[in-house]
Amino acid sequence: MLKKLGKWGEKITYALGSILLISGSVFAEPVEVLNLENDPMEQVTKVSEMRDVSSADWAFQALSDLVERYSCIAGYPDGTFRGNQAMSRYEFAAGVNACLAQMERLIASSQTVLSEDLATLQRLAQEFAAELTAIGTSIDNLENRAAFLEDNQFSTTTKLAGELITTLSQVFGNENAATGKDLDVQATLEYRLRLSLLTSFSGKDQLRLRLQSANYTFARGGTNYTDYNFSADTENSVILDKVEYSFPLGENTIIWLSAGNMNFDDVAEIMAPFANSFTEGAISYFGAISPIYLNSGGSGVAVSHYLTETLNLTGYYSADGATNPTEKNGLFNGQYIAAAQFSYLPKADTGIAIAYSHGYFPGTDDMAIMGFTGSALAENPFASNATSSDNIALLGTWRLSPFFGLEGWGMYTQANAESGDRQGDSADIWNWKISFAFPDLFQERNLGLISLGNPPKATSVEGGPEDEDIAWFVEALYVFQINDNISITPGVFVVTNPEDGRDPLWVGTIRTSFTF
Repeated sequence: MLKKLGKWGEKITYALGSILLISGSVFAEPVEVLNLENDPMEQVTKVSEMRDVSSADWAFQALSDLVERYSCIAGYPDGTFRGNQAMSRYEFAAGVNACLAQMERLIASSQTVLSEDLATLQRLAQEFAAELTAIGTSIDNLENRAAFLEDNQFSTTTKLAGELITTLSQVFGNENAATGKDLDVQATLEYRLRLSLLTSFSGKDQLRLRLQSANYTFARGGTNYTDYNFSADTENSVILDKVEYSFPLGENTIIWLSAGNMNFDDVAEIMAPFANSFTEGAISYFGAISPIYLNSGGSGVAVSHYLTETLNLTGYYSADGATNPTEKNGLFNGQYIAAAQFSYLPKADTGIAIAYSHGYFPGTDDMAIMGFTGSALAENPFASNATSSDNIALLGTWRLSPFFGLEGWGMYTQANAESGDRQGDSADIWNWKISFAFPDLFQERNLGLISLGNPPKATSVEGGPEDEDIAWFVEALYVFQINDNISITPGVFVVTNPEDGRDPLWVGTIRTSFTF
């Protein structure tokens, strides 16, 4: 039916030029003759020459705008009308139908049609219902066509999203956690800039390209415990940091494909609505997110399926050296993570989840099976021999009131040596954290956050040393939300026994965040 109406609208459109040459109207309603001062064959392209529609009527300007914006009344093949006779209301109604047909063609070719213009068409259809019926167009069908177009129109778009984080900070303490020597760390002013190009081809998919520049220093004071949630270092160069494409598969499933730096927390419900924000959440790396999400970050694929509106199952696989064809690299012979998570999230800030991951790490000196959140022994328990890990975490968040919420996790890791003289040895590694969140503290949109926990420690290691002293972690911060785009966060965190008995290390920070 739509095709027939579209063809009928086109026929009426091209017939309008001929109709104007006829001295008498083909319709029952008489048409007055428009007196032209110039050549009677002068082009008639404006709705102002349609005498039956008064220039004081809103429809006069409405159709005029549509004609000029979308060229939907074509007339003769050269795109003009010729004649000395005005349009009747019936011809005007044919123009409405023709404009809708033109919009259908534009949308089919991925060209933009303004939503307000579709709304105008619907109103015109109601005003000229009788005339549309007389020329064989159902008013109900016309409104349905307009509604369909409004719901389905889309043009390929790319949006720019930016994020700049700057910090003034310093590490305080008596000794370097790695060497035991006097601590010699100065105050620093550092930054991280991310620019994301977000492109959609259908309105439901997304291609994400992210550029990054940063100059943060890792392991200040001799331990990973002092790292920030937003730490990164490109030596002030701009790099392409992330290439990722996501699209729906049916109504309840989303697929992610990544050529680099896709993390497990990019696709899973991580149960940390307050702490897990680079710009407005935790300052410390460990305080922001469970380590089960942090030893990922390569090229890979992920699937997220909603069993119901509140139940979600997510699967994930990534390989850190997928682009490198050399030994101990590639999609399946290098470092990889395979993970899954089952989540129950009845509200955005209340839910529970259980996550499991299996990882493999070729033997390297900088191996970090806990994602750089733990002690040196927890990250590399078997003296740089190849290691596999099986990790399980229980995570949850609970918004008890508009002004108070809880979130946290408990996690266990069993690591196994896969090569060398330690092959067959295993290690037990534990960590947990709980955060107390105070939304709108003192002022709307501000946030107070206090966190407490034990970062990853190797409590039992076969064939080697273990961490005897448990590290304790405490963090406190307050987010001042200046406006929609700027926030300032003073905060401090401390780690006791950072590397098996070393003196505590304190980190004081003022973070300023800009989003745009």
